[in-house]
Amino acid sequence: MDRTMGLLEGQMTGTLGREIISTRQEKLAELARIEPKRVLTTLAHHIDEVWLREAYRRTRKDGAVGVDGVTAAQYEADLEANLASLLERFKSGRYRAPAVRRVHIPKPGKAGKTRPIGIPTLEDKVLQRAVLMVLEPIYERDFLDCSYGFRPGRSAHQALDALWRGLMAMGGGWIIDLDIQSFFDDVDWDHLRCFLDQRVRDGVVRRAIGKWLNAGVMESGEVSHPDRGTPQGGVVSPLLSNLYLHEVLDVWFEHEVKPRLRGRAFEVRFADDAALVFEREEDARRVLAVLTKRFAKYGLRLHLEKTRLVDFRSPPRRGQDGSQRERSFALLGFTHFWGRSRKGRWIVQRKTAKDRFTRALRDIGHWCRAHRHWPVAAQQAALRRKMQGHYAYYGITGNGRALDRFLYEVRRLWRKWLHRRSWCGRMTWEKFACLTERYPLPPPRVVHSVYRRAATP
Repeated sequence: MDRTMGLLEGQMTGTLGREIISTRQEKLAELARIEPKRVLTTLAHHIDEVWLREAYRRTRKDGAVGVDGVTAAQYEADLEANLASLLERFKSGRYRAPAVRRVHIPKPGKAGKTRPIGIPTLEDKVLQRAVLMVLEPIYERDFLDCSYGFRPGRSAHQALDALWRGLMAMGGGWIIDLDIQSFFDDVDWDHLRCFLDQRVRDGVVRRAIGKWLNAGVMESGEVSHPDRGTPQGGVVSPLLSNLYLHEVLDVWFEHEVKPRLRGRAFEVRFADDAALVFEREEDARRVLAVLTKRFAKYGLRLHLEKTRLVDFRSPPRRGQDGSQRERSFALLGFTHFWGRSRKGRWIVQRKTAKDRFTRALRDIGHWCRAHRHWPVAAQQAALRRKMQGHYAYYGITGNGRALDRFLYEVRRLWRKWLHRRSWCGRMTWEKFACLTERYPLPPPRVVHSVYRRAATP
């Protein structure tokens, strides 16, 4: 009985705390909206015991441990005392940001290449989450509508939808397909501090951000201290990265570039992936000519081989030799190209990008091989989850052929590895058809429909 009452009391306290924090965040957002040029110097007072407790609730507990080896269960054993200590060290300036543990994971589809992943300590994640909860309402009022990555209430599919609608309204155009080389490793701290100075100068918050930038990286037992880049794996890192590109690209393009153009133009950006769309070729070429200098000014580099200008006019133009040249570009896992609708009109179509399609099938094949001795029902349940996850992202209007092919290839891979089970004999297609009647795989479905959104008032 006492335990039940304690749980109910804890739930009520948590709900009340979330309401208090939501109210404070709304006030911060309103202040940022009313006074867009105001520099905020007092923010740390918002972070108290209630704030930290909510930050802990929002922090993932199942991730890998940091350099201190502390798990969520260990930290939660004396949660209130740990949070009180963290708050006191944060406010007094005694908090020391631990180094980020770095591990390397294989890059999908690139044999021999790895991607570094940073793993902060649990306590560091909690404090970063608390600071993010203060900064996010402010910068959400400053960020432009053209950016979608790592922002609350925004998604990759909204970015894709904005790009599709913009291209359809403009009838295509000339597209600069941007590729920033090693962006998260090249963020210049001096410029980042200047960008932060324009809005946030609270000493306690800025001191914590500085400590995270200088915390260092532990790899193979040795700590190194990079002099640029955003904190790897840090909760606050996506916001700092967005702020950097907001100033370097978004504001510059909106307020300096667009007023000087002869035709229409718009931008769609998701984190460091961006597409700049122009109505006129001369506008696109002028901007492309200055982009390298613009990024170099802030310590960033464009991948010269991957950054390209695409003739994406409608209908697709033919080359001088009369042949139909490919006019397409890839963004957020989809290849965008012009095609005819069922009524014969030219429309922008999207299909799963070749590298993403190949990567997904490779992962399915490796899984089927490693788990071919599982019971068929267990295999089917796992494959259903994987395929539904694939449909949830790639199930967009016009991508039906790629989804149908994905289902076909998954069926083929599953049959292949069932066939190689040493004890079950030959798995012919007839036998496999009977098996999939009992253990069916999910059919493709459109999850994100442009027509469904168009009909929404």
